[in-house]
Amino acid sequence: MDFDVETGEEKIPSLNFGLSVPLVLDMDGALLATDTLHEAVVCFIRRRGLAVFKAPSWLMRGRGYFKTQILSSLTAEDIAYLPSVAEVVAFAEREASLGRRVVLTTAADRAIAERVAAHYPFVAEIIASDEGGGLKGADKASLLAKRFPEGFVYAGDSSVDPAIWKAAVGTIVVGPTAGPKAALPQNGQWLHTATGRGGLLAVLRRSLRLHQWVKNGLVFVPLILSGQLFDPWDWLRVLIGFIAIGLLASATYVLNDLWDLSEDRQHWSKRNRPLASGRLSIIGGVTLIASCGLGSLAAGLALGPAVVGVLSLYLVISLAYSFRFKREPIIDVFLLATMFSLRLALGIAITHAKPSPWLIVFSMFTFLSLSLAKRLTEIKRMAEHGLERTLGRGYEAADAPLVLALGVGSTLATVLIMVLYLIDDAFPAGVYHRPDFLWGFPIVIFLFLSRIWLVCHRGDLHDDPVAYALKDKVSLFYGATMTALFVAAMV
Repeated sequence: MDFDVETGEEKIPSLNFGLSVPLVLDMDGALLATDTLHEAVVCFIRRRGLAVFKAPSWLMRGRGYFKTQILSSLTAEDIAYLPSVAEVVAFAEREASLGRRVVLTTAADRAIAERVAAHYPFVAEIIASDEGGGLKGADKASLLAKRFPEGFVYAGDSSVDPAIWKAAVGTIVVGPTAGPKAALPQNGQWLHTATGRGGLLAVLRRSLRLHQWVKNGLVFVPLILSGQLFDPWDWLRVLIGFIAIGLLASATYVLNDLWDLSEDRQHWSKRNRPLASGRLSIIGGVTLIASCGLGSLAAGLALGPAVVGVLSLYLVISLAYSFRFKREPIIDVFLLATMFSLRLALGIAITHAKPSPWLIVFSMFTFLSLSLAKRLTEIKRMAEHGLERTLGRGYEAADAPLVLALGVGSTLATVLIMVLYLIDDAFPAGVYHRPDFLWGFPIVIFLFLSRIWLVCHRGDLHDDPVAYALKDKVSLFYGATMTALFVAAMV
């Protein structure tokens, strides 16, 4: 039987050992849903990036010295918000309440372990790397056996060295699923966790923000508006471009989450993101960034140098936004709108369609309006939580009226630009058989954006207007109406 925290049912029975047998928790493999060394590397690069050139000299002084230098970048605040495994915490609390001694063990420095342990009152003792070399494998097993000659119960993940399992009188293997029976030692039990709830696909979907890929549909707009609607070769090329920009955008989303780990963990909703919550490991995040980046590059190269150029420009602006300008009010939303408009530019580069300045400007103001709606939502929720400023952003609670005014103004500008686009560009192009149906576009766009701002003003918009629109029946109806108007204008 196992222990299920959510239901309160006891699935793992009380340990069948006397209370004199301590419970030893592996800090990075059981208690925490992350690896402190990997966390420290991220913090080190973010705060002391240029010092990375000292790393070779640190390694020459030994692995322990190198780890000490890296781990020193973890602040007390960083450690306070490290995600823990709720089921392990509940299990350890129960054993401690029964009178069992709970020991925390780690290969990290004692200073790090002490800061972690300070947040868990049930920890009675710490065994850190300064008390046994690297505290790995046989060395760790030997140290624990000497420290607890009457035996100990060891709790860690399924990657624990077999030597430690063998030295323990009992083992608790921590993981989201029971896995293969071969992975469970003879004296072991599983402690199921919710760390991987929903499975790998759910974690990937949330990490890559696949719902945001709907924005990448902008690459198809030049193909549709240029009269090349029935060319299968162009559709294939644009589809490859859609995948290329999608992979690149997803890579930057994961990179942004990795860069903002500390702030996200203190945020009311972002703390549930896969990286911030520990459902996706830092190594997993880096792997996703590399995989998506290489996939995007390969797709771009298949489409030609012009496409690679647009993708490169998108990457540069995205990195500038993530590392610097998202903390600058107004500039941040302008850059977001620019990145959206680059999707149109990508479609133009793929299809070699004649660029329409009106269409690019229309896209800029549309997504400027939506980006400002997202910022106003964040400001309002920030105020609800009693904060004057949001970590990682440059807005203050007092900025709400200004952001509202800019957003509504952008909405009205969007409608005006659409009207000018129809008069100056769409109608003269001669692509449409019944162009009068296109006059419905400004009306629907006004209704859609006004609805977003109404919901935002009422406080019912939750962070992302695009995600809201995909679930909102009225917004979906507006989308269907625009599709019907376009088809009616074409036939």
